[in-house]
Amino acid sequence: MKFEFTARKRGDGEEYFPIKEHGLMVGIQEKGGNGTPDNPILFQIKITNTNQAGWYGVIHCSMSFEKKKPLFFLPGFMYGTNRGDAPMSRFREFPHLREGENRRPASGWWMVRGDHLSHPVAMVFQNGRLFGFSASPYFIKQQEKKVQWAAGEDGEFIQYSGFTCSIQDGYIGYTLGYENAPWLFVQSQDVRERLPLAENCFELSAGESVFFSIKVYDFAAEDERAVHQVIEKVYQEYHEKPRKAAQIDETINDLAGAISEYAWIEKEKLYAGIVYLHSDQTIEHVKIPSIAWTNGLVVAIPMLMSAFRLGNSLMRNQALACIQHIVDHSLNLRTNLPYEAYCEAQWNNRGWWYDYLHNPGHTSYVTGQALYFLLKAYDFEKNHYNVEHNDWVDFIKKVAAALEKTKNAEDEYPYIISENLGIGIEYDSFCGAWILAALAYYCYLFHDKEMFKGLIKSEEHYYDAFVKKLQCYGGPLDTEKAIDSEGILAYIRAVRLLHMITGRDMYLNHLRDALCYEFSFKFCYNSPVKVPPLSRIGWSSCGGSITSVANPHIHPMSSTVTDEMLYYIRHRRDAYIESRLKDVIGWGLQCHNRFDGEFDYGLKGWMSERFCHCEGLLAQKYSDGSFASTWFALMPWAGSSILEGLTGDCWEEFRARTDIL
Repeated sequence: MKFEFTARKRGDGEEYFPIKEHGLMVGIQEKGGNGTPDNPILFQIKITNTNQAGWYGVIHCSMSFEKKKPLFFLPGFMYGTNRGDAPMSRFREFPHLREGENRRPASGWWMVRGDHLSHPVAMVFQNGRLFGFSASPYFIKQQEKKVQWAAGEDGEFIQYSGFTCSIQDGYIGYTLGYENAPWLFVQSQDVRERLPLAENCFELSAGESVFFSIKVYDFAAEDERAVHQVIEKVYQEYHEKPRKAAQIDETINDLAGAISEYAWIEKEKLYAGIVYLHSDQTIEHVKIPSIAWTNGLVVAIPMLMSAFRLGNSLMRNQALACIQHIVDHSLNLRTNLPYEAYCEAQWNNRGWWYDYLHNPGHTSYVTGQALYFLLKAYDFEKNHYNVEHNDWVDFIKKVAAALEKTKNAEDEYPYIISENLGIGIEYDSFCGAWILAALAYYCYLFHDKEMFKGLIKSEEHYYDAFVKKLQCYGGPLDTEKAIDSEGILAYIRAVRLLHMITGRDMYLNHLRDALCYEFSFKFCYNSPVKVPPLSRIGWSSCGGSITSVANPHIHPMSSTVTDEMLYYIRHRRDAYIESRLKDVIGWGLQCHNRFDGEFDYGLKGWMSERFCHCEGLLAQKYSDGSFASTWFALMPWAGSSILEGLTGDCWEEFRARTDIL
């Protein structure tokens, strides 16, 4: 490992030159450590402006290594090469690493503002070794000096730092100031050219010095999972709790009450996908109905659970009506699989995501998820109301049998299933983990030993091919199989169920690995958001997860697996997992309107899906044309994600524990 310091001054060209040419002087002191996760090598660095005038620009500290097929890990932003070896789409773009290429969206190098990463750490795995560093995601002024940010410190925000990586030249790096280069990905269809240096500059007055620390990791590693060891240590150093807002029962009441009152459409037995409140106080429903993912059962089942916790019969009846409508009308008799979308009684597979696919048909993401949630509804009704829905069981058995037949030779479930023949027509994706979760739940409830044999092989495939490599792609259908944090939620549910069935420790090991992969997208600190309303409210990023490398914002889907996290803790004492669980709960209690208009839109209990912690997905605007850091709408699936995490089997424990927040 070798340090190299370069800089780019405001007003100059785009190239970086040695720091001495800018009149900047650097001093480095090594303070010990052996490079392991428990004892990284600490470097204290001082940069001084020796000029007679102020200096404005970006300073780049790169750490080079000898390239041997490197895989880069900048959590939340870069995993391996972000599938740089796969064919690239021109319709849904996201950053790829490709050596020798600078053709959007692929580049041999990347620079990005620090808050695009969930943890302030950059790593490389290659040839049985992990190399990386951690450093502050931003700088503050404390006692008239610019110092490294550290957990628990107070001070005036100065500037974001940045993180870099290059497969072209073989380095990872850190910047004072930042650039989003060679492009800024606001969203997959809003990619912007590199901007001139302006507000992203770091400032040093004449004679002024800045001090900061870098911790370097360099140790032997069996495989990519060593990344989790480093992230855990970085989490412990930089962790901040989410802000305290609403209480658990208050949140359940407000979220569920708002969905029930403002999103339910009685005539069509469905929840609206999006609800707007206009300036004249009229309500607009945008239906976008689907059986799962962003509507349907992922709303109905958390509402069913909330109804039980609240003792609300109207809420329960709405949820049951939605479920029953799907069971009664969605089945495609040619395949015994449910159609995934419907409008005015016309069922089909043309959901809002249809044009993002390369092949038409049923999707394992939506169909598998729908089956899982229907099983969850059946289980909940039986256990809490002593009601058995035999017609649901008939539907469940038909769909389960049909899905089990779709596996390929690698025991992987398909990405797309033919709506005429019921056979897989596209694979190579992680979203089949939803079928794995659904069939594991089916085997758990109905003791199907024959089907269970196949699940063992499928789980092994998904673990080895995706989870172990930290390369879980092809979950949500609108990301062109980008690496994401959504699909792993299905696998987390699946291995919990497999452990419940078998009691094998291996599945607890796999559960922890899967949780740690999801944590790599989950913020460990509270990023200083600069755009309202999140900046005004004091909203916390800690506990929220970046959606994917293609959709760089935080949304609430990861809040759905609190039961699985608690399940792990009950079987193995683990302070790290427990702390992450507290983060998830705390984050979910501060994302909705506690009173009308708190987030500059909507009514009490309203919650959207979009929380823009950085420049990513910063598209919503106020009436004056200025940007807003959230979406001004009630989105029932988003609130339901929080509800599922609060109203499950762990509801009583959460309410009883005073240390949970």
